[in-house]
Amino acid sequence: MTKTLRPLDVLALGFMTFALFLGAGNVIFPPSAGLAAGEQMLPTAIGFLLTAVGLPLLTLIALARVGGGLAELTSPLGYWPGLLLSVAVYLAIGPLFATPRTAVVSYELGVVPFVQDSWQALLGYSTLYFAAVIFLALKPGQLVDRVGKYITPILLIGLVLLGAAATFFPAGEMASVAPDYKEGALVKGFLQGYLTMDTLGALVYGIVITTAIRDRGVGTERLITRYTVMAALVAAMGLSLVYFALFYLGSTSSALVGADANGGEILSAYVQFRFGTAGSLLLAVVIILACMTTAVGLLTACGEFFSKLLPFSYAQVVWAFGVFSMLVANQGLDSLIKVSIPVLVGLYPLAIVLVCLSLLGQRLARPQNIMRPVMLVTLVFGVIDGLKAAGFIPAEGTWLDILPLAGQSLGWLIPVLVTLLLAILIEYLRLGRLVTQAD
Repeated sequence: MTKTLRPLDVLALGFMTFALFLGAGNVIFPPSAGLAAGEQMLPTAIGFLLTAVGLPLLTLIALARVGGGLAELTSPLGYWPGLLLSVAVYLAIGPLFATPRTAVVSYELGVVPFVQDSWQALLGYSTLYFAAVIFLALKPGQLVDRVGKYITPILLIGLVLLGAAATFFPAGEMASVAPDYKEGALVKGFLQGYLTMDTLGALVYGIVITTAIRDRGVGTERLITRYTVMAALVAAMGLSLVYFALFYLGSTSSALVGADANGGEILSAYVQFRFGTAGSLLLAVVIILACMTTAVGLLTACGEFFSKLLPFSYAQVVWAFGVFSMLVANQGLDSLIKVSIPVLVGLYPLAIVLVCLSLLGQRLARPQNIMRPVMLVTLVFGVIDGLKAAGFIPAEGTWLDILPLAGQSLGWLIPVLVTLLLAILIEYLRLGRLVTQAD
């Protein structure tokens, strides 16, 4: 008889999922958007939630329905295309960018305010940081206990204090609306949430969550899917509350910072204003814990994936990727961003389309006939956007500019939708012809 989880275990699983998603970027991005939106904060925040919370939630649901792994999600594409896409996602969201970035961002926001910035300080911090990350990642079955039951509550206490202070003791009145937000604030927030890249994170976290559930004795796929969805809903509610609080903090902090301040500067100014030095320490704890839990999730996911793909054990992959991430982190944040953004810009449309098609494909007899042409068109536009971001082709002045939403890096959307409709129509006609021949 398969084991079931108690409500407290499910809640701990949800807390773990929440912590995996809540990285430093998720903490510092909403305040800057809130500052720019000002009195248009609410529609901007709603648009942001659609893509920063809604899309990752759908991704986890899609992964749960196919067994929790990206390999299962990409299987209709064929072995080699699916494998190449999976490897690209894992490397980009793992050791090549996202995992090292968690160390650099937490160092700059949580440590630099208290020490003199130097390469020696970064090296010392990143060594200790990744030692802790590797230790937590080496036992994936204990992630619920180590992260969900112990680390996340500490993180939540810090976020609750910060969110409550921002909500009930704002620094001032809401800022005036920036020109870009006067029209279409909802769309602006939607696009900014899309750029958080959390859907890529969700693609690799699915296996972490399902592994944590299986390691607690749950054996049936039906229960694993149910608990994954429940954990995703808990995480989505927590993230939504955090985002709303941070949006409000940013929108009411115009008296503390300039109009072009980034999220880190806004948060630092607010906690110093409201709490003094104690606030700076609180912010440091929140940022470091948020980054560390994200890094643990990413490293665990990479270990699970590559240990099955390569002739190395899970522990060997975790150690290798952890040390490699530490070395990459010491190249500095600017270098990381310069190299990685073109790759992420190219991958993100593929991730969005893959998830949406996977949810749709559950009802199709031959989902590969739909997914392959649509993903191919998405790949073409993803490569073009990546080359634009890398500076290899002009960002403006090409025929692609005539496409709707091209200026918001969504020029791929209409061509992909047209391809989808044509693929569905062709499949419908093919099935109709087969039925006629059978009669």
